[in-house]
Amino acid sequence: MPFKDIKGQERALEIIKINLDRGKLAGGYLFTGPESVGKKMSARVLSQALNCLQNTNDACGVCSSCIKIEKGQHPDVHIISSNDPKLKIEEIRQLKKDIYLRAYEGKFKVFIIDNAHTLTPEASNCLLKVLEEPPDSSLIILVTDKGPMLFKTIISRCKVVKFKAQKRQDLELILREGYNLDKGLAHFLAYFSEGKLGNALRLKDSDILRVRNNIIDRLMAPSLFDLAGLKIEDRKSFYLSLNILNTWFRDLYLMKFGMPQLEAINSDRSGELSKALVYFSISDLERILTAIFNTAAYLERNINTRLLLHNLKAQIWVS
Repeated sequence: MPFKDIKGQERALEIIKINLDRGKLAGGYLFTGPESVGKKMSARVLSQALNCLQNTNDACGVCSSCIKIEKGQHPDVHIISSNDPKLKIEEIRQLKKDIYLRAYEGKFKVFIIDNAHTLTPEASNCLLKVLEEPPDSSLIILVTDKGPMLFKTIISRCKVVKFKAQKRQDLELILREGYNLDKGLAHFLAYFSEGKLGNALRLKDSDILRVRNNIIDRLMAPSLFDLAGLKIEDRKSFYLSLNILNTWFRDLYLMKFGMPQLEAINSDRSGELSKALVYFSISDLERILTAIFNTAAYLERNINTRLLLHNLKAQIWVS
């Protein structure tokens, strides 16, 4: 994948490409910004560009080196992450051992540390020693959406590249023109994902509009808004349903204060929005949005999902 295929991060990519063209890529980089905006993707494409056999300072995406990196099979490109809440010192000790070895087949050894903010203090101190004296033809890229949680000494030894979420309208255009999505789906995903391309792409081939429509149809008829048909045992699906509920009542709340209907996340259900706008007061909507937030918080604590949904229904349809 060449850099041009990464959409919506022109400023960040410009900084990366300038350093790449000048031959100044070495040591440590920190890719920071909101989750799911292309930080890790950009780090992988950069590792391809450094090792691409076409020697164009970009990734061709078709040479053996680019393909191996895309598949996670290149011996000189390492992605360091952990299923545990913390990245421990053993992972960084292995990095320290590997980085001083000669590249096996590539031109650059690249180490991408995902969720770098989860480094333990011991791992951070170990990494700091490597960043102070990085070997030639090596690059360490720290990827995080919580940059302030890193040791200041680590940040000071990295070149910081900031990524950002897209404006909703810009992401909608990217989804329509770059990924051939129809207007309705592109609008919903752009706003539902809060301008984060990665989140939108994860949902673009799902049946999220069907799920959304099912939930809204139930909301518009209180007698139908029951437990039937909702995958409450599946916590991931239940959490998605809560997010959809939140977008609906958020739309209503903001429209109470004059937000144009075209700016609503669920603007394609304008008729239902208009009907619901009359039914719910501002205080109703504040209560409901708080209840949805609390339900999501309780879901993280493994509270019984049937009980959570029952209580949420009672909060929405207070008589």
